[in-house]
Amino acid sequence: MGATIEAIEYVFPEKKISNKDLQIEFPDYDFKRFEEKVGIASRYVVAKNETGLDLAVKACQKLFERNINKKEVDYILYCTQSPEYILPTTACVLQDKLELRKNIGAFDFNLGCSGYTYGLSFAKALIESNQAKKILLVTAETYSKLIHEKDRTNRSIFGDAATATIISESTENNIYHFLFGTDGKGYDKLIVKNGASRNDFDINCELKEYGTGNKYSDNHLYMNGPEVFNFTSGVIPNFTKELLKKNTIDIDQIDQYIFHQANAFMLNFMRKRLKVSENKFYVNLKNSGNTVSCTIPIALKDYSRKIKTPEKIMIVGFGVGLSWSGGLININKSL
Repeated sequence: MGATIEAIEYVFPEKKISNKDLQIEFPDYDFKRFEEKVGIASRYVVAKNETGLDLAVKACQKLFERNINKKEVDYILYCTQSPEYILPTTACVLQDKLELRKNIGAFDFNLGCSGYTYGLSFAKALIESNQAKKILLVTAETYSKLIHEKDRTNRSIFGDAATATIISESTENNIYHFLFGTDGKGYDKLIVKNGASRNDFDINCELKEYGTGNKYSDNHLYMNGPEVFNFTSGVIPNFTKELLKKNTIDIDQIDQYIFHQANAFMLNFMRKRLKVSENKFYVNLKNSGNTVSCTIPIALKDYSRKIKTPEKIMIVGFGVGLSWSGGLININKSL
């Protein structure tokens, strides 16, 4: 017995912010050059009273509108860094809102850009150890709530979204070997310092600057872009080669590489390092931005519409933590 990805759905909030919209707020910045380099033209952000859970419910309902019986779901894996509450776990709240069975497992795990690949590995392990047969993997992020309104860079890069994936027991194994990496020394390269156990939320928090005119406080998201790029470019190409070796497959036998959609410049840099052709390296963040743990399932869903015969796809997530993970999957239909 093995595991397979049965279906994926995703949703964005209603509010869409284009580069033209941001240009009004930041008239001195060249958003045309930004779009050409980073590859992002627009992104979606939640309304003031809208949460990641609200998006997650919509993504799951969209999934269940298809020929998928929600009564068969026996585990929820919920990946988020935008929880509904400090406690309880958001997965438990989601179980009730979706009216799923009560004799199921449900837990949150706090990971960012590596979250989806971790989640698939968790689902594979649960199925192969006979603890579950049909798993609902949800990713939901609302980074827009964490970004200071004067932080032009992060507002330009990040968008909000939620995805829902069904992973099922199968007679064919379509989820292969995964590998993982962690470097906690880089914990402060992508961080919200205040608001949890270490530092209280500070209503009078000092406003700081970074880069060229970006403003934030320790109550908000901070990203050291150059250090994150150095980490990614230094670690992920070699990690991808390790994944190929782990799965005993050559680089040219992979039909498509779907990496975390951080930004187009970073993705193209890694593609060139790996010597992979453009038609085998999927990039689709133009109209949604970096949606953190949601980028890979969104890209998988979109790319799967083109699939006519079984394809081997390498998926790799990397970012906040610092954390990275990836694996090999087989897709033989539109998800």
